[in-house]
Amino acid sequence: MEQFNEEIQSKQYDSKLMKRLLKFTLPFKKHFAVVMVLMIISTIFSLIMPVFMKIAIDEHINGFRKPIYEVTKEYNNAVKISNRYFIKETPKEINNSSNLYSLIYYEKKAYLVEGSINYNDSFAIDNGVLIQDNKPHNVFKKLTKEEVSQLRSYDIKGLKTIVAVLLVIYILGFIVNYTQIYILQYTGQKIVFDIRNKLFKHIESLSLSFFDKTPVGKLVTRLTNDVQTLNEMYTGVLIFLIKDVFMLLGIIIAMFILNVKLTLISLITLPVIFITAILFKKYDRNAYRKVRERLSRINAFLSENISGMKIVQIYHKEEKKFKEFDTINNSYKQANLEQITVFAIFRPIIELLASITMALVIWYGSINIIRGGLQFGLVFAFVNYIMMFFQPIFDLTEKYDLLQSAMASSERIFMLFDNQNIIKNPEKQVKVERFKGKIEFKNVWFSYNDKDWVLRDVSFKINPGEKFAFVGATGAGKTSIISLITRLYDIQKGEILIDDINITHMNKEDLRRNISTVLQDVFLFTGDIKSNIRLNEDSITDDEIIKACKYVNADKFIEKLPKSYDSPVNEGGTTFSQGQRQLVSFARAIAFDPPILVLDEATSNIDTETESLIQDALNKITKGRTTIVVAHRLSTIKNSDRIVVLHKGKIREIGTHNELLDKQGLYYNLYQLQYKEA
Repeated sequence: MEQFNEEIQSKQYDSKLMKRLLKFTLPFKKHFAVVMVLMIISTIFSLIMPVFMKIAIDEHINGFRKPIYEVTKEYNNAVKISNRYFIKETPKEINNSSNLYSLIYYEKKAYLVEGSINYNDSFAIDNGVLIQDNKPHNVFKKLTKEEVSQLRSYDIKGLKTIVAVLLVIYILGFIVNYTQIYILQYTGQKIVFDIRNKLFKHIESLSLSFFDKTPVGKLVTRLTNDVQTLNEMYTGVLIFLIKDVFMLLGIIIAMFILNVKLTLISLITLPVIFITAILFKKYDRNAYRKVRERLSRINAFLSENISGMKIVQIYHKEEKKFKEFDTINNSYKQANLEQITVFAIFRPIIELLASITMALVIWYGSINIIRGGLQFGLVFAFVNYIMMFFQPIFDLTEKYDLLQSAMASSERIFMLFDNQNIIKNPEKQVKVERFKGKIEFKNVWFSYNDKDWVLRDVSFKINPGEKFAFVGATGAGKTSIISLITRLYDIQKGEILIDDINITHMNKEDLRRNISTVLQDVFLFTGDIKSNIRLNEDSITDDEIIKACKYVNADKFIEKLPKSYDSPVNEGGTTFSQGQRQLVSFARAIAFDPPILVLDEATSNIDTETESLIQDALNKITKGRTTIVVAHRLSTIKNSDRIVVLHKGKIREIGTHNELLDKQGLYYNLYQLQYKEA
């Protein structure tokens, strides 16, 4: 499971990684700037809501508590009651203590009472007199609904204005939030799109030696899961983290502006929250690591056993493998439960602290409302702010896990980006068109790991149009030679020349365009037969595809298919036989009309009938081309112009079939082993 070891690592926060991640946002800095502005506007909208509610309650809903003055009819907005005029606003021209009245609600009825009344103390009305603290206040009049509405017209108008403003804010808030979320998600998708494109482009440029050591599942995970995790960080952590901090600061400032004492009471649990958050951070990180480690084990187990399912079923090991998986899966479940437990403890603690804070504010506020020191709207606003204050704290805990996951994913992605195992094009390239086909190896030394030499001081020359074959035991270096010709790997010593030009001086795309290779294990892509032969080379016409198929006798099975050359192909070509896939690969090679043709064990897995068809095609397509053949079956290379016998990375024999038999050396021994019975 070594290929998944990096999953175990999880960084809490890494400034270097974050700087690299932020570089991907630079092309979209205007988008993020717009999102930030919209987020600030949205936050301001959220912060001013409780203020408007406070005003609505204290200034208008409880506006009846304000004094009412008797005035002359000349005053604007004066209300006529029983041939006398009253106004709610305080006139500048009269003394506040003279002609003062109070609006009282008693037993679901409204009264206009002389003098100032303390609304927080109890009172009673009897026989037209209001008694409060043993002090009588004459009741001027029991008011009708119309008279109450007239006296409170200012409050009603103010409430309508506030409701209208709140409605506008809600609508604007919806528009702002929708726009902000859309731009943020759009930008996140664009960033992820760019990262995935750059990562895939980088992977394409890596040397085959990288793919020899790297599991395919690991690369797929990088391009899918890890990149998607970054998307969650860009769209769900970075900006919203700033918003949450901004919201917390905004709430604290707003509360201090409204009332300092209530604010200090509201923040009394903040140190406990801070300590709880530190403890959560510690335990959650440990739990998170366990989850990632055990998920890695599941990934490794599934990757290995699904790939080897054929062996599992042949040897009837399903039950044993299931028990192994059950153990690993149970371990993963336990790790998840441990992380859930951490959350299950932390969140209720924060909720408890929020409830305690709320209770303290309500307790202190209620006492002071009764005593007349605070207004109900102010306490109501603080209750709202406390509810708003704890929501970002809940959000921050959830974002912490996302941040951890993003740091781990970004580390793995940048490890891939930083891998410079690349076959690079030279800065000054020799321009090449179509090769003549001369190939020369000069004292070539090659190793896959810079330790064990696969080729040792290999030198040979292939003339244009010559059919050249390589034979030898497994591991002799045959396949390595053809991989080096197409520069899938770079040699450590020596030179490889084509048409007397060092291949490291050529553009590798030009080099490979002149060479077609047919491998032993044919891979067909999802699509149809035509697309698998053309390989997105639009210059190859349908007629040329059909001609290539006829050349290699592939037309015989293709034209029997329901859709002929448009017949669908599954990934890997699993619906075709090995021989049919090989014929398609021959057609693919011939359609590109290469001056150099490489056949790597191309007929080793083909039945005798199909092989005879291919041999017939080879006799035609190798004319005028330099052909390199790697084969175990010596019968397929008897007609080669020259045969090279490799042994432990060195050339031991070169000659024609008959010449090598006459030498009675390694080739003779191989021939005897294969045809001893014959």
